[in-house]
Amino acid sequence: MHGKTVVITGATSGIGEVAATELAAAGARIILAARDSERAARTLDRLRGVGPAVEHIAVLGDLSQLSQARRVALEIAAAAPTIDVLINNAGAIFPRRRVTPDGLEMTFALNHMAGFIVTNALLDNLRRAPSARIVTTSSDAHRTGRLEFDDVQTSRRAYTTFRAYSASKLCNVLFTRELARRLQGTNVTANAVHPGFVKTRFYQVEFGALELLRPLVNLFAISPEKGAQTLVHVAVSRALEHVSGEYFVKCRSVRPSRTAEDSSVGGRLWDVSEQIERIAASKETSVGLDVVRQF
Repeated sequence: MHGKTVVITGATSGIGEVAATELAAAGARIILAARDSERAARTLDRLRGVGPAVEHIAVLGDLSQLSQARRVALEIAAAAPTIDVLINNAGAIFPRRRVTPDGLEMTFALNHMAGFIVTNALLDNLRRAPSARIVTTSSDAHRTGRLEFDDVQTSRRAYTTFRAYSASKLCNVLFTRELARRLQGTNVTANAVHPGFVKTRFYQVEFGALELLRPLVNLFAISPEKGAQTLVHVAVSRALEHVSGEYFVKCRSVRPSRTAEDSSVGGRLWDVSEQIERIAASKETSVGLDVVRQF
């Protein structure tokens, strides 16, 4: 990875931080997209201590807000004209329904729209690399996910944590497969990964109603180091240089759910995401739930 630039979102804790550290140790320059300045500073210190003397940097912003996701991506694009690997790892799970300033349900905004916006804003930079990769962290929870296009923001149905989360993870795989289709014939590949049930800060933030999960996390979850293995493997393995549109579990390509393989659903999700981004970009104020409900 010497001489290569890797952009990672969600890299100040858990598998993202482990992946960033391993890639930095292998010689890569790391650019972090982070929300918390103190955690970003600690991660940068860790990266500087493990690898060669390259300039690792952090770009701060709340990726759940579309304007900030766009700004963060543009700042990264300016700092790295050529990007070799983009890892979309930012994500969260929320015990209660929350709405972003854009009027989007928080799980959908952070787990899907953030990666959609950042990826599309950095495509030109990725295309400048001899061979570039986009890796998106999904989950086997996508197998129970349902995407209701008449209520993507769960404003009409009763909100449940795992309904919102599993739907967002389904979005990750659908987005990856549609992106791979659109990138056919280019030097850029796109794949999704399931890191496993990982014991990280992910399940410790805003636990609330999820407190009952804590014993399960402590009992069954794997370490961040083990969880990051598939993420790093798909990002760097020479054997995967031309592999695109796949879903990886334990470093092996496996079939995702039937819905995740439906190209018509993936295409429709892309169109909806594009329209949400376009509406948000054209407004100085919130997209508004009244507008978003049509999706």
